[in-house]
Amino acid sequence: MESITSRLGSRRTQRWLLWLSGLVLAAGVAAVLVVFLRNTGSSTQAPFSNKPVDVVKQPKKVPLPQAARLVAGRFVLTAVQRKNLAEAWTLSGPAIRQELTYKQWLTGNIPVVPFLDQISLAPIKVDLSTKNYALLEIILLPKNRKVRSEIFTLEMITVGKGKNRHWVVNAWTPRSHPTIPNNPNG
Repeated sequence: MESITSRLGSRRTQRWLLWLSGLVLAAGVAAVLVVFLRNTGSSTQAPFSNKPVDVVKQPKKVPLPQAARLVAGRFVLTAVQRKNLAEAWTLSGPAIRQELTYKQWLTGNIPVVPFLDQISLAPIKVDLSTKNYALLEIILLPKNRKVRSEIFTLEMITVGKGKNRHWVVNAWTPRSHPTIPNNPNG
C-alpha cells in the first residue's frame, strides 16, 4: 500500500494527474456544449402569398450617345492625363469629386487613377448604355512600347434636367494593375 501512496504522492504523478483531469474537464465541457448548443438555428419557412411577384424591369438599352463618348474621351485626356484639370472638373460626377473643392481639385491630387504616358490609342467597349447610365471599358495603349497597356472601367451618369442635362464620369476604376508614375520631384 505504501508504494501506491508514495507513487501518487510524487510530483511527477501529480503533474500527470493534473493534466489528465484537465483533459477530462475539457472533454466534459465540450460534451455539454455539443448536447445543449449543437443546433441553435431556427427554420424559416418561405412565406407564401397570393399577391403578384414584384418584377424588376430591365432598363431599356440604347446606343451610347455621341455626347457621352466625347465626355469619356475628354475625361481621359484631362483628368486621367492630369492636363487641363479645370475642364476635368466639369466632366467629373459627384462620386469622382468625393467632396473635393474646385481649388483642391486643381492641385492635381485627385481620386482618379492616372495614366501619364502619351496615349497612342484608346479603344472603347460599351458594356451597358441606357438613357441615363453608361458603363464602358477603355484600353489605354501607350505610344512607348516599353510601357504596359492598361484597362479601365468608366462609369457615366447624366446630371441636371432639361437643357442642363449632361453626361459626367462618375467612376474610373483600373481593371488591371495601374502603372505607378515616377515622382518628377524625387
